[in-house]
Amino acid sequence: MLPISKDLNWFNVYGIPGSTLNIPNAHALRLSETLLSQRVIEGEYVLLYLDQRRTYLVKVEAGKNFHTHKGFIKLDDLIGKEYGSTVESSLGVQFTVLKPLLRDYIIKSVRRTQIVYPKDIALIIVYSGIGPGSRVVEAGTGTGALTMALAHFVRPNGHVYSYEIRGEFLETAEKNIKRAGLADFVELKNKDITVGIDETDLDAVILDMATPWLVVPHAYRALKPCRTFVSFSPTIDQTVKTVEALKENNFIDIETVECLVRGIQTEKGKTRPQTLMTAHTGYITFARKALNHTIANYSKQ
Repeated sequence: MLPISKDLNWFNVYGIPGSTLNIPNAHALRLSETLLSQRVIEGEYVLLYLDQRRTYLVKVEAGKNFHTHKGFIKLDDLIGKEYGSTVESSLGVQFTVLKPLLRDYIIKSVRRTQIVYPKDIALIIVYSGIGPGSRVVEAGTGTGALTMALAHFVRPNGHVYSYEIRGEFLETAEKNIKRAGLADFVELKNKDITVGIDETDLDAVILDMATPWLVVPHAYRALKPCRTFVSFSPTIDQTVKTVEALKENNFIDIETVECLVRGIQTEKGKTRPQTLMTAHTGYITFARKALNHTIANYSKQ
């Protein structure tokens, strides 16, 4: 963040003479933050957009160049540039400078494992009921795609505790989470969650791992009443074992869904579904913690 001088002269950078600003300091601060958020600052990430298939997540570092097959871009040229404007490569090709969204950090994350895709993350976020202030345990950090999404939605005063048994995965996840600016809301734990969950009074337990059913008893003890359990599993066998464990451990409102997303090629007179689609990635099981429900109740339903 740039320092704000008493006379606000630095606003001249944006073509607003400081002497003409006769506004309270609090309003000036909000205005300055708004203006800064609309301009590229050295050290932050931008998304360079060529077309839908070719986008680049780039850290803006003074004195460096970013090379593409359409020529290189001087990163110095990006500093102070307004988001939404264009920058020209050395070959005269125009790139649009965009402020990265959460999905950009997820899709462009450095990967050592398969990631949970935005289509599935969206369902997990909505069905789990998490939001600002939520305390969430996640297991199967992988490269941190789901972790980033959870942290994004629980901030500014919530927290994500993410368990992963592979240390090398945690190193990659940490880099991705820091790049997205979400490290303050995440604690990475190199621990086997099937042994137990350290945290209590949780709002959600969300699993992307091979044996989620082994965690169900620990999740029940760690969750607040009525809070949610979520598991993401690629196979039906894993899903069935998890559902049976949920029934045996006082969870109710158990539901398993699959999310399939098909893009539409939209053009006047030629609109049709796209040939390729993101089909099966996994089965997502949701459940809520009850206090007095027993497995006998399921046989009566």
